[in-house]
Amino acid sequence: MNNQTVIDKGQQYVMNTYGRTPVALVKGRGSRVWDAEGKQYLDFMSGIAVCALGHAHPELTAVLREQGEKLWHCSNIYWNVPQVELAEKLCRATGMDKAFFANSGAEANEGAIKLARKYFRRQGRNRYRIIAFRNSFHGRTTGALALTGQTKYQQGFEPLLPGVDFAEFNNLASVKALITDETCAVMVEPIQGEGGINAADPSFMQGLRDLCTEEGILLILDEVQCGLGRTGKMMGYQQYNIKPDIVTLAKALGGGFPIGALLADSEVAGGFVPGDHASTFGGNPLACAVGLKMMEIIFAPSFLEQVQATGEYLRQKLEGIAGRDGRAVTVKGLGLLLGIEFAAEVKGLVDICLKNGLLLISAGPRVLRLVPPLNITRGEVEEAVGILEQSLQEWDP
Repeated sequence: MNNQTVIDKGQQYVMNTYGRTPVALVKGRGSRVWDAEGKQYLDFMSGIAVCALGHAHPELTAVLREQGEKLWHCSNIYWNVPQVELAEKLCRATGMDKAFFANSGAEANEGAIKLARKYFRRQGRNRYRIIAFRNSFHGRTTGALALTGQTKYQQGFEPLLPGVDFAEFNNLASVKALITDETCAVMVEPIQGEGGINAADPSFMQGLRDLCTEEGILLILDEVQCGLGRTGKMMGYQQYNIKPDIVTLAKALGGGFPIGALLADSEVAGGFVPGDHASTFGGNPLACAVGLKMMEIIFAPSFLEQVQATGEYLRQKLEGIAGRDGRAVTVKGLGLLLGIEFAAEVKGLVDICLKNGLLLISAGPRVLRLVPPLNITRGEVEEAVGILEQSLQEWDP
């Protein structure tokens, strides 16, 4: 078996919905992966911020094997222990009160949209409009897509879910101008991932929290990519000293095993009653057992301190590169969710890095995104930076 054999069969039988690179990955260990021909890569993409502890982490594989020998699935008609324990762990770590489990970030965001609307409808109030932001990304399902502020993802799927208004990110006045008696919530990413690694200004986030409180509407934070340690705090909103009414999670929560979560305070969570929302696979014992182990590891204070220190070390290295390369505009992001913005499109640079043994991904056309495992070592950071510098010498945009 080689890369091309896999690619040829995939092109025959798999729907053509992804712009894939010509590599078939077959094995991963820690921060490294190998393709079907045995070539090794240093993974600074982490499955798009999913493999937060790298690949085949021994504690995760052990708990998955252990739970697999007990109970895989029972449906939410019954309680299961890993789900309850994970809900408790998440609520205690985030300051929220109630959890709902799904299978992905898009599903968690769909749940947030439904909860915000149902919360007000249950009060007999016709508040259903949601304010989202330009350059945001909330998922590919129809509801989440309607709140995604990038038309390239929406084209061909119209008509979209009605009742969505778009404000300018980091512009509080543009949010105020859109609020009406029909507005039920504001939905925002503390750091816009797909939109270009755009971090919210502290004054903007505090202003959003205050504005939503004053107007009696809900603040929903999409932390699918930036939550669970990625910024160096357990949650991205903890960087801003605020608390949302609803927050969504996924990606890192399962360390590679599919799981999403919707968290809310008790009052807002009361907008849902039995029959309002459900997920057949959501909160299954396998996913929740892995999620619980992820939380145990990430929640350790020393772990988050390490993320902060490594993130700062990587940022310094990237700022050094940006200072030496005239094509670079700026370094963006927080913790280990970082990007270098260039004056040219970076697709060619991503391809060169792949050739040289480093997996990276873009965030928009001109931002090179770096989202390594949260337990990446300084030695691996230096190795990745060395490959990136070599690749920049070969890049001629």
